[in-house]
Amino acid sequence: MEKNKSIRELLIEYFKIHPKEDLSHGPVVDWVEEQYLKLYNKKPRDTWRSIRNLHEEGFLIKVKKGVYRYDPDAVKHRELEDFTAEQKAIILKRDDYKCVICGRGKKEGIELQVDHIKPKYLGGKATIENGQTLCAQHNFIKKSLKQTETGKKMFIRLYELAKSENNKELMKFCEDVLKTYEKHNINGHIVWEK
Repeated sequence: MEKNKSIRELLIEYFKIHPKEDLSHGPVVDWVEEQYLKLYNKKPRDTWRSIRNLHEEGFLIKVKKGVYRYDPDAVKHRELEDFTAEQKAIILKRDDYKCVICGRGKKEGIELQVDHIKPKYLGGKATIENGQTLCAQHNFIKKSLKQTETGKKMFIRLYELAKSENNKELMKFCEDVLKTYEKHNINGHIVWEK
């Protein structure tokens, strides 16, 4: 086995050896960790996260929770999910060269990006109807939204735990974090009952 293989490269190697098979992530992680241990004499970190990233990038299909499939044909067609230069031009013009969220745009010197309304990793296609103009800042916030939802839920649970244990210091910390979510109107649909 050649040296200098990343976790990602080992995962890709494993899935390519098993095309079109529904693979539970447990055995995949075990194999990658075994190979990584042989190469570097230490266990890799966050192998499961690398699997999720490969899914988000369209390399893997998520069959169900914890089960993924590599389909070479699907990967070949993935380019069809990216907007063409012509589609981007139509979407930018339709949206008047402005971010559909904040209204800032070309005139203010703001970097604009064409975004999938329904993300590619959730099956969103590269169609004019599924495209929108976002400033770089709002595109980043949108991409991070799932992570911030998970974070907010975690801090709410941690706050409840601290409250049940009467841990004032931890309660104060969680309150500060959760107030920041509220101040910036991030994930307002997740209710924090104080």
